[in-house]
Amino acid sequence: MSYLTVANATKQFGATFMALNGVSIAVGKGEFFTLLGPSGCGKTTLLRSIAGFNDLTAGEITLDGSNLRIVPPHQRDIGMVFQDYAVFPHLSVFDNVAFGLKPRKVPAAEIKARVTEALDAVRLGAMADRLPAAMSGGQQQRIGLARAMVIKPRLLLMDEPLSNLDAKLRIELREEIRDIQKQVDIATIYVTHDQEEALAISDRICVMNAGRIEQVGTPEEIYGNPQTRFVAEFVGTLNVLTAGAALNGLLGQLGLNAPGAASWAVRPERLGLDATGAASGDDMVAVPGTVAKYTYLGREAHVQVDTPLGMIVVQVANPGMAASRETGEPVSVLVPRDVPMAFGADGARLSTGG
Repeated sequence: MSYLTVANATKQFGATFMALNGVSIAVGKGEFFTLLGPSGCGKTTLLRSIAGFNDLTAGEITLDGSNLRIVPPHQRDIGMVFQDYAVFPHLSVFDNVAFGLKPRKVPAAEIKARVTEALDAVRLGAMADRLPAAMSGGQQQRIGLARAMVIKPRLLLMDEPLSNLDAKLRIELREEIRDIQKQVDIATIYVTHDQEEALAISDRICVMNAGRIEQVGTPEEIYGNPQTRFVAEFVGTLNVLTAGAALNGLLGQLGLNAPGAASWAVRPERLGLDATGAASGDDMVAVPGTVAKYTYLGREAHVQVDTPLGMIVVQVANPGMAASRETGEPVSVLVPRDVPMAFGADGARLSTGG
């Protein structure tokens, strides 16, 4: 049985705007579950509905078998971490973390023990007496995390907690959040629009779009086996192939067919790049083209190639000096048989075969 269940959640604002449209998810105890999608897709509305800040228009929310919708927000025993830190500048780090325990009438000795434990977990034990103004953004976000955990909630909700941090600090702190969450074993729902962040820290990801769920799965399933074109384009990069004789020829050479396909696409990192005139085989087709642009990014390079299939980006891993390509240089894009993905007119993924 799932620990948290949201069934057919609907939230309507005004006469026409449907923020959530029949959303259903199930989260296991101790699971790190991420809501991923663009701005306005409904992920924060769903999070706030679970917290009790928004009431659903229709649908059910149960936590550990009990109906959560009839429980006031302050009695739901849920910890929440916000993107803007939400620390009290006039209180010390210790008092910030202890803030939620005092209304619960926790004895002073237990407050000290629990706050100390929470601060040690987020590596702020030596800073208990400091004021937040003297601390970095990452340290302030750790205060928010410790404050959410110290009440020992049944569920932890995190609303884009790293969006205000610089790129390097985001990577460092997301790893710490993941480690801490596993250590304390709290079911966590994490909201982000950052695809890499979601892939790096999640047990499972729920991709949302326009108030609906596009796909739920492990990071490997979401990236490696997208079930809709939206998921394929939002999580990663996608080359959409131009329809026409060249595409029909490619599919014929690869022995691929998908009745009802409205579009075909390929991931840049699944393609190869070779000198012009590379030979095709049963499992790979060499598509001729010319280099339109070469972009060096350190760990990888992106090569834009003008081909009969349209402009295709090929991602080259670990490029050295020899990998550089000149504009106008003739090359061949190597397309393996298992790379092309087919999508129907409704955006749903279609099976391919010969």
